[in-house]
Amino acid sequence: MKRRIFAQAAAATLSATFLIAVEAQNTGATPQKHHKIVIQVSDADPAKWNLALNNAKNLQDDVGAANVDVEIVAYGPGIGMLKLESATGSRIADTMKANVKVIACENTMRGQKLSKDDMLPAISYVPAGVTEIMKKQGEGWAYLRP
Repeated sequence: MKRRIFAQAAAATLSATFLIAVEAQNTGATPQKHHKIVIQVSDADPAKWNLALNNAKNLQDDVGAANVDVEIVAYGPGIGMLKLESATGSRIADTMKANVKVIACENTMRGQKLSKDDMLPAISYVPAGVTEIMKKQGEGWAYLRP
């Protein structure tokens, strides 16, 4: 009797699992994977910055903003677009409001004699942009350089 009850319970569990899998397949529902991407911007070109910002938005739109962490790391000539008077400042501000982390390299800032007062509000800072990218890749983050 116990074996029969156990067998019926096992069969019911398998059937339920199969039905859930079939339903997910039929509806296209799959468990969402959480993605992480670090985007490098090291060019002083507003078009490159706009491309990076578009990439970040498109990723969030495609996989869902809750399913992706996005960091944009600026260093070298790319740091200029994080200055207060930059051509892309308003777009960068809007992107940060959408939970994209924008990071400035302090090594580059020192080299260009920039202080945090020169930069857009709400950006983050790291000692070295290239080190930040390397660490993120070591943690399994995808890497993109538009």
